[in-house]
Formats: sequence, structure tokens, C-alpha cells
Amino acid sequence: MGSCLNLLTLSLLVTLGNLQSPNLQSPGWKQLPPLPDPEGFAAPFAGMSHNQLLVAGGANFPDKRPWEGGTKVWYDKVFALDTNTSKWSVVGTLPRPLGYGISTSFENQLVCIGGSDSKQHFSDAFTLEIINQHLVTRSFPSLPMNLANACGTLLGSRLIVAGGQEKPDSTSASERVFEINLAAKSPTWKELPKLPCGGRILATSTTLNGNFWVIGGASLAPDTQGKAVRTYHNDSYRFDGKQWHREANLPFSVVAAPSPAPSNRQGIFLLGGDDGSWVGKPPQTHPGFANTILRYDPIRKSWELAGSIPAPRVTVPTVRWGLEWIIPNGEQKPGIRSNEVWQFTPKN
Repeated sequence: MGSCLNLLTLSLLVTLGNLQSPNLQSPGWKQLPPLPDPEGFAAPFAGMSHNQLLVAGGANFPDKRPWEGGTKVWYDKVFALDTNTSKWSVVGTLPRPLGYGISTSFENQLVCIGGSDSKQHFSDAFTLEIINQHLVTRSFPSLPMNLANACGTLLGSRLIVAGGQEKPDSTSASERVFEINLAAKSPTWKELPKLPCGGRILATSTTLNGNFWVIGGASLAPDTQGKAVRTYHNDSYRFDGKQWHREANLPFSVVAAPSPAPSNRQGIFLLGGDDGSWVGKPPQTHPGFANTILRYDPIRKSWELAGSIPAPRVTVPTVRWGLEWIIPNGEQKPGIRSNEVWQFTPKN
């Protein structure tokens, strides 16, 4: 009886999440000052530098929505939110318009890896730091391959990057995994064992108990016209430093959830995502992405419902700041971004 109730509750919450019910807001959420851009961005780089939140680059549709013939535009602007004054300012620009890369905070620097613009994917990497209110950009070792739509996060001082897409028109996702020690005197990329599930794009990464995780995402395959088609997945994998282990399946597929997923001693908190249920339907009628939070319980080794999200977003990085996690902008519906900035505090 208990398991039947859990399934019924899950079905109800997923349905309500798709309807964006305002009555399912969970504790632990706080809205920060919105980014001073009317549209907001998907897939920017984001991180902390000397008590300032940096949000850089990303992409949106500034004039028309995709179904109206709108063109996606990539940006190079770097915004900084002073956490003491709660005010945003523009502090500089990226080396080029860029988004859909990997970013992490390390020793007051925002590390930016790979990404794409409107024409190609890149292997370039660099760091950003705010020094005396000026943005300082430094070069960093490039990835061994061009890569966008990958996932990655910091494990101690080691940045691990998994999956992704080598070219905009790639019909297969990468299964390769790379690691670099940010604390090394001469950081160098090295390759780790490949993803056991094959290639993935837009998966969610996280760490738990000293292990690196890859959750969900989509695989790619060519259709009859040679164009990439996505298959959505609900599996999860853990890397212990030597080998991969298959972990519990999610109750539904999750693609492009905010990444890395927040984690603490209570487990992993997967914040919504795209379950693929609206694929093939008119994007202008999309109800919004599911607002369910899934928690991986490390004792039960299973995923369970753990609340809801007041403003679900996909294709957006998270930024860890003490016990809090910041979700800056992201995609609220296909082709529609948000300039809102949210802070999530998971239960300890």
C-alpha cells in the first residue's frame, strides 16, 4: 500500500509540476536580485570571486521566439553581483561570445571550460577573477577536444568533465571523461575511463562521499536525414576514482537539470529538469519544466521526492556558496529565458 501511495504522489506532483502550481513551493528557496538584462540567459558561466557572484556569457532569443523565426544570440558580457550591496554591475567581457560550457569556482577564480558560439564548439579554457573591481582574465589549459553541452564539477581540487558534444551538428555524444587538478603547479588534463552508458549531452553531474556522479542526460543518434535525435535517459552512474558503478534509476528521465546538482550529507538534490514529455509538441504551448525535486538517499540507495521548485529552470549552472546553491537565470520554457536568480538551501 505504501509503495502505491508513493507512486500516486509522484504522478500527482509531476502533473502539478508541469502545471507550475504556485502552491507547491518548498522551504529553502530565496530570490536574489535579478540580472539586469530583460531577457536573461541560458547556459552562462557562473561562479564566485572574492564574495562576488559572476555570471558570464550565455545565449537567448532577444527579438523573436524560435517558432516565430527568432535567432539565438550568444553573449560575452560579464555581470557581477556584490553580495555585500546586492547590486549588479557589468565588469567586463569574455574573450568571445560563449555559452554551454563548464564552470566552477576555485580559489576566488571562476574557471571556464569549453563551450560554444553560434558557429562552433571550443576547447579553450580561461579563468576570471575580480581584483580591485576589475575583471582579470587568465589563460588556462585547453581541453583535449572541442566540447559543449558537457557536465562537470569539482571534486576536491580536481575538475572532472564528462560527455558533451564535439560539434554543433554531431550526431553522437561524447563518452569521454577528463580530469584536471586545479591545485597543481602545472595543471594538465588527463583522460579517465569512459562513461559506461555511452555518450551523453546535458547530463547532470555532482559529487557525493568523494565520488563523481553523472545523472540522466540525452544520447544522440542520426535520423534518416542525418540530423541528431535525442533519447532521454533516467539512469545514474558513480565514479569512485578507478571505475564506474551503475546506481539507482530515476523515476523519470531528466535532461539539462541545473548542474552540478546540490549535495550534502542528506544526499543529492536533483532540481527538476526536462523529462522529454513535450518533445514533438508545439513549443509555444509548453507548460514549463517540472518543478519536482528528487533526492538520492545514500542509505536507501534510491531516489525519492523531496519537495518542489518555485521557478523551475533548465540549461543553467549552479554555484555553491557556503551551504547555499545559486541558480542564475536559465531556461523556463523552450526558447524563453529568465533573468531571475534563485538561491536554494538543501536540508542538512
